[in-house]
This record gives sequence, C-alpha cells and structure tokens, in this order.
Amino acid sequence: MKHIFEQKVFYSDTDAYGVVWHGSYLRWLEMGRVELCDMMGLNITDLMENHDVVLPVVNMNVKYKSSAKLEDWMIIETEISEFKGFTVTFKQSIKSKKTGKTFIEAEFVVVAINNEGKLYRKMPEVLANAFDEELRCPALV
Repeated sequence: MKHIFEQKVFYSDTDAYGVVWHGSYLRWLEMGRVELCDMMGLNITDLMENHDVVLPVVNMNVKYKSSAKLEDWMIIETEISEFKGFTVTFKQSIKSKKTGKTFIEAEFVVVAINNEGKLYRKMPEVLANAFDEELRCPALV
C-alpha cells in the first residue's frame, strides 16, 4: 500500500527567497506517515488512547535533492519498506507534480513506546499484525 497526496507550497512554507524551508518537508512527510497508518486501520489517536501506544521517530535519513518553490505542487508518497518486529521503516519521497523532479528522498525508522515513554521490546500486536500483513500482501494504491 502506498499513500499519495498532493500539496501546494504556500508562502508560510518558504523562506524569504520563496524556497521551501527544510522543516516544511518534515511536516509533509509526517502527514504521509500518519495518513498511511490511517489507511491501514491504525489511527494514531486510537493507538494512544486505547492501546497505550505512541510511535516516535528514532532515526531519519532525509536527502534533499532539489528545492521546491512557492506555489509548486508536490506529490508526497509514503510506503512501508521494512518491519523487523521492533522497528518499522517508512520510505518516502516528495516530487514535483509538474516535472516529476525529486525534491526529497527519505526513510524514517519508528518504534513503539507507551504513553509514559517506556519502550516496547517488540511491536505491540495491533501494529505487528498490520505491518506484517502490509509487507506480505501490499494493497494497491
């Protein structure tokens, strides 16, 4: 399964030169991860309130290939690339809708903790089942 959405670059996303500020990309990438989890039936609020699970990022590798600019339309793609029982890795990209040029390639590694911040030594079952199923039988976009 891949989550894909479009995002327009607004003035508030840019620096004084009309170039996207690097932190804006991180916000859009998080939106993609949250929405992909929702598509898989893993609502972030439900996980926190009913399953005592929070999913912090523990490692991120973001490669800035080129800069998006004010009023560009981008396509943000997110998918799960790996699940090791303890961590899950999201593979993401941000590209120009108009040209297909890649702005960002990224990987984010996420773990599960409880609401008090204690690390789960293995992914809780509700997550492990969903991630295993996704990698075994990826659904169409």
